[in-house]
Amino acid sequence: MSAIARKTLRTPAALATAQLVARDRLAPLEEVAARYAVAITPALADLIDPADPHDPIARQFVPDARELHSEPQESHDPIGDDAHSPVEGIVHRYPDRVLLKLVNACAVYCRFCFRREMVGPGRGGLAPAALDQALAYISGHPEIWEVILTGGDPLVLSARRLKDVVMRVAAIAHVKVIRVHTRVPVAAPERVTAALVRALRTSKATFVVLHANHPRELTATVRAACARFIDAGIPMLAQSVLLRGVNDDAETLGALLRALVECRIKPYYLHHADLAPGTAHLRTTIAEGQALLRALHGRTSGLCQPTYVLDIPGGHGKSPIGPSYLNGDGSTVEDFNGRRHGYPPPR
Repeated sequence: MSAIARKTLRTPAALATAQLVARDRLAPLEEVAARYAVAITPALADLIDPADPHDPIARQFVPDARELHSEPQESHDPIGDDAHSPVEGIVHRYPDRVLLKLVNACAVYCRFCFRREMVGPGRGGLAPAALDQALAYISGHPEIWEVILTGGDPLVLSARRLKDVVMRVAAIAHVKVIRVHTRVPVAAPERVTAALVRALRTSKATFVVLHANHPRELTATVRAACARFIDAGIPMLAQSVLLRGVNDDAETLGALLRALVECRIKPYYLHHADLAPGTAHLRTTIAEGQALLRALHGRTSGLCQPTYVLDIPGGHGKSPIGPSYLNGDGSTVEDFNGRRHGYPPPR
């Protein structure tokens, strides 16, 4: 990899110089980059095999001309954030928790992102007055038990600014849990400094939820970055997106889930890919996802099993969509080998 790859690659031309795309593909990729943000950090660029046209890391982050083609069912707001945003920066979809969207930038931009129309370099985040209003909303709603920091990626903020926000959230008496969703430990593990870890430590229960989709993302450097959170008493969970050509086979998905548990990270959600514009080439069917979960059931430790969920378009929230092992009336149940067994009804 050339020296240019030591910087975050932000344009198709930079990707071509780093030999991650062919120069004869630049014209359509420039059109993609004008519509959706591009950024590939050194840590992720180093994982891409330029000789593999189907490289699963490249598939997640290198722009693709197919992103220019949207399907009728795709939407700029596929999970309905806007319908549940009472004030800027807040999404209040579920009774006991809210999202607090601090920033609209990420260390890396995933090609399947459901907020791809809203995030990108230079798009900033919550202004001080908007942050005050968002925190006032949380303070004024005692049913809010959990605050989820998201964006964009909240860990692109400085440790000082992040600590200020976390302390202000923790000071709200009825908030008992703070959750941070991030890609940073994978995309830029060098950002997980002692100061950043300290910024998340409060008297409230705090969790970091890592986004990882392929076992190759969990390098030794990434594992060390995650260990800094866990060793400081901040538990970690993981969420992944089921992606065609990335993790849509049992061997790869199983390896990812086992690797996470080996890092002391509990797999939490496996998301069915959202109906974001230009992402049809990355989506599987729900039936394919259910078959994958069946293939892992009983053959992979329960510690490794995430909940397979669909975020229902239109803002109706997540629903588990994993396979069922019961028949309709509950009188028989299927084991992990596919054999059916009777189960007695209550007396």
